[in-house]
Amino acid sequence: MRMGGGPKPYSDVWKLCQPCWKRINFVPLVVVAMFCSASYLLGIWQHIGAPTVLTAISCDGKATDASLVVGGAPMLDFAAHHAADESDVAIPAAREFTACDAKYSEYTPCEDRDRSLRFDRDRLIYRERHCPEKGELLKCLVPAPAGYRNPFPWPASRDAAWFANVPHRELTVEKAVQNWIRVDGDKFLFPGGGTMFPDGADAYIEDIDRLIPLRDGSIRTAIDTGCGVASWGAYLLSRNILTMSFAPRDSHEAQVQFALERGVPAMIGVLASNRLPYPSRAFDMAHCSRCLIPWHLYDGQYLIEVDRVLRPGGYWILSGPPINWKRQWKGWKRTEADLSAEQSAIEAVARSLCWKKLKEKGDIAVWQKPANHIHCKASRKVIKSPQFCQAQNPDAAWYTKMETCITPLPEVAGIREIAGGELKKWPERLTAVPPRIASGSPDGVTPETFRQDTELWKKRLGYYKTVINQLEQKGRYRNLLDMNAKFGGFAAALIDDPVWVMNVVPTAANTNTLGVIYERGLIGTYQDWCEAMSTYPRTYDLLHADRVFSLYKGRCEMEDILLEMDRILRPEGTVIVRDDVDVLIKIKSVTDGMRWDSQIADHEDSPHQREKLLVVVKTYWTAPDQNQEQPHGSA
Repeated sequence: MRMGGGPKPYSDVWKLCQPCWKRINFVPLVVVAMFCSASYLLGIWQHIGAPTVLTAISCDGKATDASLVVGGAPMLDFAAHHAADESDVAIPAAREFTACDAKYSEYTPCEDRDRSLRFDRDRLIYRERHCPEKGELLKCLVPAPAGYRNPFPWPASRDAAWFANVPHRELTVEKAVQNWIRVDGDKFLFPGGGTMFPDGADAYIEDIDRLIPLRDGSIRTAIDTGCGVASWGAYLLSRNILTMSFAPRDSHEAQVQFALERGVPAMIGVLASNRLPYPSRAFDMAHCSRCLIPWHLYDGQYLIEVDRVLRPGGYWILSGPPINWKRQWKGWKRTEADLSAEQSAIEAVARSLCWKKLKEKGDIAVWQKPANHIHCKASRKVIKSPQFCQAQNPDAAWYTKMETCITPLPEVAGIREIAGGELKKWPERLTAVPPRIASGSPDGVTPETFRQDTELWKKRLGYYKTVINQLEQKGRYRNLLDMNAKFGGFAAALIDDPVWVMNVVPTAANTNTLGVIYERGLIGTYQDWCEAMSTYPRTYDLLHADRVFSLYKGRCEMEDILLEMDRILRPEGTVIVRDDVDVLIKIKSVTDGMRWDSQIADHEDSPHQREKLLVVVKTYWTAPDQNQEQPHGSA
């Protein structure tokens, strides 16, 4: 017998607790355990790869998967390989956005012709950006025209486009003798001609190459003012020269739209009263081939604007009236005196800017901007106009009015020094530290910051290609838009792919980095994403939006930015949105009503990161066919 108050033996404890165990119901515990185990095994099965393929209607009317491949599944695999857990988040029901009327298939909100008629026609001000007020915004999806087909892959797209995509014959008639464009069955063909180069852009560029160096990498970025269908820019690409082509939306119906269908960088734009939406010292070369811009009028303000965006030592090329007027004046149906006076006035403006006329040969004349302004500032004692601008931000260019003054170049220590710093030749320019960063502008950005950003975007692009396998497919994408480009790292990482990227620096960004982007040999523009972009519907194959929605939170409606993204995105195009997961869930609640297929994927570093990706495919659909104009053979 046990003595005292020590511990009871285990057998005694069991006897005491038996009534307790008998009263416990084990069934709920077993059910919970089985449910947890099943959930765990289901998660493992999903991670291994049960693909969910979203179906869309392809351009030929057949059902296909919506396209973008993940891990070997056909096209856009939105399986949960990298998915964020949305199970605990209440997503509001999506509002269904209807299609706009077919008449809006080429709608450009800020260059709408009906709205433009309210504005002053002097100096073509009515053709500048005039965006709709909030109450005028369309809340519908802009349709593709009936019969729309995916554009030809590059480089075939340089020479051909589908008639159904841009159903306009006007240029084929108006420019028939100039070899711009012609119709061939269900296609447009682009022979490469132009008003001043009927023998083709290649031959014309060779003529320029005899005057200035186009092949040694010193010229990388160019701007074409009044570009037509952008054949000059299209053919410069083979020489590793990237051209920003622009033209107004005017009587030459859809010229910029044709350029974009060809896979060539272009924007709607005009020299009128506002600065061009580019930073100072952006372009190595500027070009006007019978662009009909009155360079000699308005105190030379348009040429002064070209001077602002030209790099130190950059070239301006002018062909067509009034160059070579002694031989051409009869064909231009203008008097010798008129043409002679125009050329003299242009030459005078160029001299007042301290440009040097290098050569005039045949129909082409070339001027060069000085490498610095030491002599030019000294000359203001003799040349009273234009003077140098005072207290001006040279890079401000969003609704900024042009001025009749010279944008001063950065100061230099000696006459042989290049203002702002010397740029490397292409392709070294892409990864070299840009002079603006080396000099401490923009604030807070160091060379090491720049190098880290370059490596970061190489890593991110590699991850994107595991999530979207079609990024590896040559020809799948051509026209890309980075909506918040920062230093252009996304575009730089894609440099070996057959794509071009329009790098946007939002006006809401804390730091203006567009000058840095151009110093890398890339191109881009300013843009306020509370407004529409100066481009046609269906411009881009892929949109990249890094923290755009967090940046614009409280500035404008999320759905308005998304509807603009839909307008400029091609059917079956792709969107990659990087942002906080809560923001992405809100975006998805809108896009689910926009005929977009989407899914949230994890950050490249860890599923525990709050920043994630929303990967989207826009489904294929068009306006109904309403007796659309047909090609009817060649023109």
